[in-house]
Amino acid sequence: MCRFCQEESEPIPLSDAAGSEHVPGGGVMYMSELRQMLKKYLKEDRMESTVRRVSRTSHPPGSSEGNAVASEILHNLQNLRMDHTWTDSHYATLQFPSRSQRNTLWLVDSEGVELEEIPLDGDGYCAYSATGTTTGGVVYVNYGRREDFDELRSLAVSLNGSIAIARVGGGVSFAEKVWHAQEAGHVGVLIYPDPADVPQDPRRLGLHSNAVISEHVHLGSGDPYTPGFPSFNHTQFPSTQSSGLPIIPAQPISANVASKLLSQLSGVGCPRGWQGRLPYVQCVLGPGFTGPGERRVKMGVFNKMKPVLLNNIFTSIEGKVEPDHYIIVGAQRDSWGPGAVKSGVGTAILMELARTFSTMVENGFSPKRSLLFVSWDGGDFGNVGATEWLEGYLTMLHLKAVAYFSLDQAILGDDNLSVYSSPLLADLIEGAIKHVEHPKHSGQSILSLVQRQGGWKNIVKPLYLNSGAYSFTAFGGVPAMQLRFNEDTRVYPFVNTQLDSVGRLQELLQGRLCAVGRAVAELIGLMVLKLSHDHILPLDVTCYSSAAQQLSSKLSLHITELQVRGLSPQWIFSARGDYSRAARSLLEAIKNSDVQDERLARLYNTRIMRVEYYFLSQYMSVVETPFRHVFHGRGDHTLNALAEHLSLLRSDPHLFDEVRFRRQLALFTWTMQGAANALSGDVWNVDNPL
Repeated sequence: MCRFCQEESEPIPLSDAAGSEHVPGGGVMYMSELRQMLKKYLKEDRMESTVRRVSRTSHPPGSSEGNAVASEILHNLQNLRMDHTWTDSHYATLQFPSRSQRNTLWLVDSEGVELEEIPLDGDGYCAYSATGTTTGGVVYVNYGRREDFDELRSLAVSLNGSIAIARVGGGVSFAEKVWHAQEAGHVGVLIYPDPADVPQDPRRLGLHSNAVISEHVHLGSGDPYTPGFPSFNHTQFPSTQSSGLPIIPAQPISANVASKLLSQLSGVGCPRGWQGRLPYVQCVLGPGFTGPGERRVKMGVFNKMKPVLLNNIFTSIEGKVEPDHYIIVGAQRDSWGPGAVKSGVGTAILMELARTFSTMVENGFSPKRSLLFVSWDGGDFGNVGATEWLEGYLTMLHLKAVAYFSLDQAILGDDNLSVYSSPLLADLIEGAIKHVEHPKHSGQSILSLVQRQGGWKNIVKPLYLNSGAYSFTAFGGVPAMQLRFNEDTRVYPFVNTQLDSVGRLQELLQGRLCAVGRAVAELIGLMVLKLSHDHILPLDVTCYSSAAQQLSSKLSLHITELQVRGLSPQWIFSARGDYSRAARSLLEAIKNSDVQDERLARLYNTRIMRVEYYFLSQYMSVVETPFRHVFHGRGDHTLNALAEHLSLLRSDPHLFDEVRFRRQLALFTWTMQGAANALSGDVWNVDNPL
């Protein structure tokens, strides 16, 4: 907790002034009472029935089933008597399997004559794959990570013109696997679940060996045919497309199909750690096949584009002091399959939180800032509904949005809590987990178990590309967080399959779905309470100074090599120092101020809530480089890209590009300096010596 924020025991004065909180019967409302009120009115027994209703069957965007779920959610939210309930619609271009031509996989000879068709699961596909046919040898690329392709190059495996076979997992999305394969010269990608990563014994809560996992392959978010532009109805769309769309086809395959192909490969043996658990497969990299003749694989992808009307559903409670500052909670509603985990769990927690906060308002809770609860459409295609909304309001969101909490895939187990977060919000989780009981260990707080694992900071991780929270921070400049409970020893294998059902999820959780759902709802609810209650927003504005310090340390290690090339890291050191001083100065000013002065508190809060936005590089095009955040984004302007390039000074000096490095250094430094200047406040408080 920020030491300059309101103390837990500080009462809110009971008066008629805006922002006071009335308790039925009179008296003063404390934060501890608000926590008890949240626990009292939160009813977890409703959650399972909501998950069951949402995940009765597949409900992709634009389908009759999807529209029925949307209508039910809208009706239920309208019955809560919130201040405002409305829908926000966008036309987006989505990709679906062709109804007239199925995707295919063939073994062919050197002349391209088809020798054998390999059956594919009819339900599996990769949305936004390139379409058409392609032929090549087959190379096993492990997880398809960048380092995996580096390893293949070091072994002199021929990649150009071949089809890559990659395993699901490895910490990279399907889109990243395809992107890395495309960069390496592959002409197609097949992605399968290996038993080493995804349990495949149906008798013990695993996949069938003929099951496939589907996922989109757009290296980005939102409608890829209107990058950076909102897909509002009647918009005249520009003739452009996202730079993150692949130009090679991709298709998910089952473990059975992968086994058939990989068992016939010839070539170099696999590096240590690449061996999966496919039966009867010796780990060989390819690209050739054993046996007579020169056999290859031909894959055909014939998915079709379709314009679909997406409907995001909003409901809100107006704040009494800063009503134009929003705390947003959202969840994906659509799903290719039944989607118990993918959409059901998040929707159930969202609905219960909306109902709980509505009841709290009826019983005296009066938030300072507005609360928005959102059901997003088009999530399975890369958070399309959420991103299109962000694009539509990009110019004003940094003035309005305090924080975003994603409920997507919040329950994949009941053992360990993981928190994917902007550093600005990370401290909030410490205050929340000490007040919430662990769903699997009665009478023990989540904090008590986390401390045994090394402390709460060990559960906080960076936002990742496919998370429901990522776009809000990396694209929109809004602090965002996503929580998830995982299993200790096994993964829930049914996400993005037709088997993602309530029954299987309850079997994994041993009937504790409601208990875990309550824990997630309490955690999010407590953080929302904190953000809506405190006079000064409890965001850690010093966090990015620490992140920049890590880069400064790396630059110091390479100071000699940089000086030989006429490069100086002094700009970075200066910008980081200016930001650090600006953050400390702001905190000191808050400490010495009367934070109950609403006008003064609002001025401070406006500066605090824009910090994330300051780290969106203003020098990058939102169309070409949508994820402009220098710490969380993707591209040459980011801290990660700069650090990776810097490491070449010692690992591969001949690959170090001085011109590119100067540009990277300038882009990062200018953004850091701009953030420091903005955080300093008025221009007369900015000191930039010549």
